[in-house]
Amino acid sequence: MAGRRDALLSKDKAHSSLFFRSPIAAAVLVGVIVGCVFAFLFPHGLFFGPHHRKLKTRISHPQMVSSVACVLPEQVNVLKTDILAAREKNSELKKQVRSLMEKLRMAEQGKGHALEQVVVLGEKHKAGPFGTVKGLRTNPTVAPDESVNPRLAEILKDVAIYKELIVCLATYNVKEMLELWFTNIKKVGIPNYLVVALDSETEEFCKLNDVPVYRRDPDKYVDSVAKAGNNHAVSGLKFRILREFLQLGYGVILSDVDIVYLQNPFDHLYRDSDVESMSDGHNNMTAYGYNDVFDEPSMGWARYAHTMRIWVYNSGFFYIRPTIPSIELLDRVATRLSLDPKAWDQAVFNEELFFPSHPGYDGVYAAKRTMDMYLFMNSKVLFKTVRKNNSLKKLKPVIVHINYHLGNHFTSPTKISFISMSALVSVLLIGMLIQ
Repeated sequence: MAGRRDALLSKDKAHSSLFFRSPIAAAVLVGVIVGCVFAFLFPHGLFFGPHHRKLKTRISHPQMVSSVACVLPEQVNVLKTDILAAREKNSELKKQVRSLMEKLRMAEQGKGHALEQVVVLGEKHKAGPFGTVKGLRTNPTVAPDESVNPRLAEILKDVAIYKELIVCLATYNVKEMLELWFTNIKKVGIPNYLVVALDSETEEFCKLNDVPVYRRDPDKYVDSVAKAGNNHAVSGLKFRILREFLQLGYGVILSDVDIVYLQNPFDHLYRDSDVESMSDGHNNMTAYGYNDVFDEPSMGWARYAHTMRIWVYNSGFFYIRPTIPSIELLDRVATRLSLDPKAWDQAVFNEELFFPSHPGYDGVYAAKRTMDMYLFMNSKVLFKTVRKNNSLKKLKPVIVHINYHLGNHFTSPTKISFISMSALVSVLLIGMLIQ
């Protein structure tokens, strides 16, 4: 027995010594001891002090629960009000930033033509060999800004093709002329056109005839001119209204109603200038410019002075690209017409487009192109030249503008005359083509 007892004692000693030698067993033992100490010192937990216990005691009371439940919705409503106020303030700040950015952009554009060239072309370029150098002709288009007129922006998305369309302003006074105008356009197959109605009657008339129409929002100035203005006053409106189309990023053919369409004009544009316009000229010299010699005999040997002349562009039919110079041109013309009711829109349009900068005046740096006078034809060219020239009888113009004959004035007696003239133009052209 003594031997067995000694053997068991020796085995227990071996196991106990093995337990203390193991690091895992020692860590477990230390953890248990530390846990017991913390449980004794912090019966409510290590991270919850007396303040938490007091709060817990208060919330556990039924009355306190109800009061907290009442306070929380009020706080939520206050937070919602603060959020709405912050959003409104943020919206106002965004508008201010947009306005400041626009002013900054306009200020930067006034630094000079040389700086504009650098901005457009990027890095500087060396001039090429003799005879190969060409200057910048096409100005960059503006960034579209749909905030200018969101409703019009949505209409143009459905009407325009490749960001281009024909635009015509009309009142109910020219109903018969307008009907002939859009009937002719439909017959040619031009889909991208829009009538800007200056009164509700014109709007309803277009809708009844399935014609794309846009009625501006109420405007005292526009509405007064639409009701009582003469043809020059109505024509002057187009420069003011046309600006929004350009700001939205669309190229526009501005068309009067006294125009007969025979082809799609968008197939015959160059699009390399800010403005492409038909001319009131009737031959190569008057339409495209010539050197006119002024004679003053009293000057002796210096009696002859050379002058450059060109007949005016017709403001009843022109294509204008959405560029900064184009918008500046429209602004200047609209401003002058608003200040002088007797001014003629076509004269003002040409003066602002052609007059160069000189002391006390900065001209508009807008590139311009004269349209082919046989494709974009005025009625003087048709009746005085084309119909009498055998070599031109097979010519098929894109449009004929009846601007030299009765019919282009918005008075009731000439409505019938315009219709008769349009019919005569159609018959004349068909007869020429058949021959």
